Amino acid sequence: MYRKTILNTKSVIFFLGIALFFVMSNTSCKKDKVLTSGGDLKFSADTVKFDTVFTTMGSFTTQIKIYNPQSQKINISRVWLDGTDASFFHLNVNGVSGNDISNIELAAKDSMYVFATVTVDPNKDPNNPNPFVIEAMMNTTMNGKSYQIPFRALGQNAHYIYDDSVGGQTWGIADKLPYVVIYDAIVERGKTLTIAKGTRIYMHAGSLIYVDGTLTINGTKKDSVIFQGDRLDRKYFGNEGYPGEWGGIYFTSWSQNSTIDYAVLKNCGGGFLQAGIRLAPDSVNIGPQLKLSNTIIDNSIGHGIMGYKSRVYAKNCLISNCGGQSLVTYAGGQYDFDYCTFACYGNKKLSHSDNPVMALVNYYPITDPTDFDNLFVHMRNCIIWGTLETELYTSRVTNGGYTVTLDNCLYKSKDALQKDVVQNNCIANQDPKFADNYRLQSSSPAIDKGISIPTVTDDLGGKTRSGTPDMGCYEY
Repeated sequence: MYRKTILNTKSVIFFLGIALFFVMSNTSCKKDKVLTSGGDLKFSADTVKFDTVFTTMGSFTTQIKIYNPQSQKINISRVWLDGTDASFFHLNVNGVSGNDISNIELAAKDSMYVFATVTVDPNKDPNNPNPFVIEAMMNTTMNGKSYQIPFRALGQNAHYIYDDSVGGQTWGIADKLPYVVIYDAIVERGKTLTIAKGTRIYMHAGSLIYVDGTLTINGTKKDSVIFQGDRLDRKYFGNEGYPGEWGGIYFTSWSQNSTIDYAVLKNCGGGFLQAGIRLAPDSVNIGPQLKLSNTIIDNSIGHGIMGYKSRVYAKNCLISNCGGQSLVTYAGGQYDFDYCTFACYGNKKLSHSDNPVMALVNYYPITDPTDFDNLFVHMRNCIIWGTLETELYTSRVTNGGYTVTLDNCLYKSKDALQKDVVQNNCIANQDPKFADNYRLQSSSPAIDKGISIPTVTDDLGGKTRSGTPDMGCYEY
């Protein structure tokens, strides 16, 4: 009886195994079998849109996914581009490059990427200062069914500077085309580069404006001059700017009488400059090497302004969110700042954990103070603030002079300032209570605490400074 039971159990297991084998075999065959009729395709978007692309410069910026919602493998007969502008686009379908690709298998419940590059013909619309539209159609067929996804890009003409001399030029007067700087734009000694209001300058990675002569930027409140990186495909960056996308503006020891009015330098500080604006020792100027007014430097991966034995006058400026100091004065020099805001809170792409917002020192480098000179700093109605306990660092070596005066300034410093610093009507360690874009809230202690400066009648936003002015670049 016992042996008979065992045999019966083995027989049941044997037949169950055979049945399971056939079920699995049939299922496997079904899964491997290509769907030859019917079915459908799904796409991650109904239109592929590119951000603005400069002529002659490629942009590998966008993608679309094709989904197989079926429980069987499918064969996509063909993916191809057509249209008048189709030649400007280039596809990579599931790892295969080409603008006409056939017989692409896609597993059940699977998906694949289609990557797209666009290169704009510089002769398509050469005199148009505005972006122009480039269009094509991506066609896909599967089991006799057709699908169409429009491709749409904006092309932008520009003037291109390829590591070239630009002294004696005026940008932005003859036409409204932007300028794209690849490597460096060099203002030669004894010559002037003038940049008109509203001009847009797009800088390639690591590129800089190298000023050995004179730079004159004539922006206005309505039409500022904008410097930024040349990657306009912001979708590739999550629609955000990244610090260090380009270098900055470098003023050599021979640069003289440069002025910047109403300019914006953003996402800068990359390359060897390590600053949005960097100045070498001044050797030729009687007055300031650079006059800076109504200007914003924001999101520099290095310093905002790095001066080395240089001479700068600035008014109504905002220097914000820098990886290094918003202002550092190495080895002396002369710096006069009126109504400026220096602030840093850090963000997800830029740490503010080590470097204070401002360092006023008369030596270089900090770790080995063997290079020094006399330092003269006069700040009026300025705000120096951030998230660190000390945002204003003051230090000197006795071999060099140290004349630092703060009139009606608000600053943050856990430690006492260097004993040689002269303070008049300053506010220490009281939150300025910034609103958006570093404007003041109604409860800010900086309101009506400035000293009148007759030569500065408006703020950075163009608002009149009347009566007792506020501290910082913006009037409440």
